[in-house]
Amino acid sequence: MHPTCLLKYLGQALASAGLTDASGEPLTMQPHDFRRIFITDAVMNGMPPHIAQLVAGHRVIDTTMGYLAVYPREVIEAHRAFIARRRVTRPGEEYRTPTDEEWDSFLGHFERRKLSIGTCDRAFSTPCTHEHACLRCAMLRPDPAERPRLVEIRDNLIDRIAEAKREGWLGEVEGLETSLAGAEDKLAQMDAATARTATAVDLGMPGFTQIAGRASDT
Repeated sequence: MHPTCLLKYLGQALASAGLTDASGEPLTMQPHDFRRIFITDAVMNGMPPHIAQLVAGHRVIDTTMGYLAVYPREVIEAHRAFIARRRVTRPGEEYRTPTDEEWDSFLGHFERRKLSIGTCDRAFSTPCTHEHACLRCAMLRPDPAERPRLVEIRDNLIDRIAEAKREGWLGEVEGLETSLAGAEDKLAQMDAATARTATAVDLGMPGFTQIAGRASDT
């Protein structure tokens, strides 16, 4: 595949995915950026660095090691030592075998997180800080398949707001408008998730008629 063609397909994939960098600008990549990913994956799965050097066509192994996006051994060992020290100071009863009641409570937690329009993602054994006002909660992960149900809820909120204003129930208007804003936000999240799935770009598998090795310093 010609580099220009590959760059074109890569740009289309990034544009369709809507990815941005740390500054919020659209993410751009070059085919060369994938060399680091390839070399890191190869070495982490057992390929000796000097073999990766030959595959990448580097004249010196220092260039290859510069591509290697892995932590130094000292950092990994220091982290393991920290975890070992924490385990020593942790109360021994926390390492016991869970009881049947504890297992049931743990498994039941996930069953109780299923909602009519999605799933509650709050942590295990934590209370609901929004008193189950799920439409207003950022921890609700909406399910695009339940969009018709959420549209019905949104339309019902609009009707209730109109009724409250008509009847002079101003105390209820603010709360209903907050719920309506939450419903609109969840609908936008559903639409964004659906759009990401619908606009996926299939790059296919490139065909290589010739593979020529060449040496480079980059």
